[in-house]
Amino acid sequence: MNKKYILFDLDGTLTDPEEGITKSLQHALAYIGIKVEDRSILRRHIGPPLADGLREFFGLDDGQIEEVIGYFREYFVDKGIFMNYKYEGVEEVLDSLVKAGKTLIVATSKPEVLAERILKHFNLDQYFTDICGSNLDETRSKKGEVIAYALEENGIKEKEQVVMIGDRLHDILGAKENGIASIGVLYGFGSREEHLEAGADAIAADFKELKDILLESDS
Repeated sequence: MNKKYILFDLDGTLTDPEEGITKSLQHALAYIGIKVEDRSILRRHIGPPLADGLREFFGLDDGQIEEVIGYFREYFVDKGIFMNYKYEGVEEVLDSLVKAGKTLIVATSKPEVLAERILKHFNLDQYFTDICGSNLDETRSKKGEVIAYALEENGIKEKEQVVMIGDRLHDILGAKENGIASIGVLYGFGSREEHLEAGADAIAADFKELKDILLESDS
């Protein structure tokens, strides 16, 4: 799948944000009287738009969602943002792709300003020509919208030359909405079954497999 433009998800694809996101959400939910003892159940909120998850799994209304997201952001920006680490092997893959002449772009549902801070902190921003994310008011948070924005902002017309890489079904479905190929990765927060059901064009268990898929010849 030798594509010219490679779009990467952030959470669960480039870095592992589990501790920071789950602690921030646990803290925020407590403010409205929802106590979560086992933070592992909050892993399902890593990747998808947070508002959608709060509505689906906790039955919150719009006012409650706005309140929880406010408390979440407050804790995350102050403490949770760097309770995070980059996956081992990620830099080697990114460096190889850049040296192979690929254009790398981040497409994340995380607010763009926060994604920029995280990537700069880990010195990963050097590999990307653009970092595209959602707005702080939760608009442009669905993955299909972020991908469309990334394509438009970078003037990419050749959709057959684009692939989206991510660890959740939202990445795969967002790619399909935009008519581009997709690769699901298994080292993040999604499963093989999830990617197969969503219709991923390829699945990579680790960075070695991902690199092989991205640099293989289409001939």
